[in-house]
Amino acid sequence: MLALVKTGVGPAATQLREVLVPHAGPGQIRLQVTATGICGTDLHLLHDEYPSAPPVVMGHEITGVVDEIGDGVQAELLGRRVSLETYGYVCGACRFCRAGRTNLCPTRRSIGVHLDGGFAEYVVAPEINTHVIADDLPDEAGALYEPLACVVNCFCDPAVASPGDSALVIGPGTIGLLSAQVLAAQGAQVLVVGTERDRQRLEVAAQLGFATATSDQVDSLVPDTGVDVIAECSGSPAGMASGLKHVSRGGRFVQVGLFGKAISAELDLICLKELTVSSGMASTPRSWRRTEHLVRDGAVQLTPLLSERLPLSDWSDAFTRTAAGDGVKFVLVP
Repeated sequence: MLALVKTGVGPAATQLREVLVPHAGPGQIRLQVTATGICGTDLHLLHDEYPSAPPVVMGHEITGVVDEIGDGVQAELLGRRVSLETYGYVCGACRFCRAGRTNLCPTRRSIGVHLDGGFAEYVVAPEINTHVIADDLPDEAGALYEPLACVVNCFCDPAVASPGDSALVIGPGTIGLLSAQVLAAQGAQVLVVGTERDRQRLEVAAQLGFATATSDQVDSLVPDTGVDVIAECSGSPAGMASGLKHVSRGGRFVQVGLFGKAISAELDLICLKELTVSSGMASTPRSWRRTEHLVRDGAVQLTPLLSERLPLSDWSDAFTRTAAGDGVKFVLVP
């Protein structure tokens, strides 16, 4: 089968290759992939800004149909449309795994990073990774369960906002628009901010019912006392600087975006403003459970974030458009 493989160091080492079709082993399912979303982490992987284990098939925001099961797997999963947690291996014995925080397992190996992922026709994963997607969603929207589960891990355990709080979401990409919806579900009044190049994404935010602004308008829209919650989703030094500037005294700063490199920031503001700073690494089984409820109850909409469905052969164009902010979520199909 044809797959998008990171074979080594540098962008030129990411290419389409023929690889063997995988088969489900004991405790595993095989998924016939119907859509895999392009994540900001994939862009970091392309440029070696996130550790990986080449050669590896990329892609971790995966949805598809279970078409093969291994020994010990429940037969009723066959034919089900599912999305996948990204862990291909966790030890199950460390203090993090035993506490349900498998995302922090020191020996965790992730699909699409260390183990072959979903930018291919088939992918295998542990049965425990599967989550049935809502019947009324298109396949492409199923690929958004995974990034939503990551957002939920950042914002819901414990809840970072309460009814009546003000929140500023910096960066209107997929993660930013999901963050805005989760914060709104917690009762916050949300302002979504982006740069001039984010005009398309800000339009989607407005269609979802959020107030929007460009970065040069923020000073005039945020009160002198600041906002209660900052969600920094841009992964940019300017975004962090703006967040630290506009968060209120005693407020909460949630770092969601990845920078991909060391940055300089005015961290004294954490102390001077007595901030609570938090984040979240990937997802947990608990955040997936919350994700399913948020989607089922209509608190979070996934379909409006979908920009375009592209064949795997157009991966380079889709990566470029994602990096340029030309849309929100692009998905590749085999």
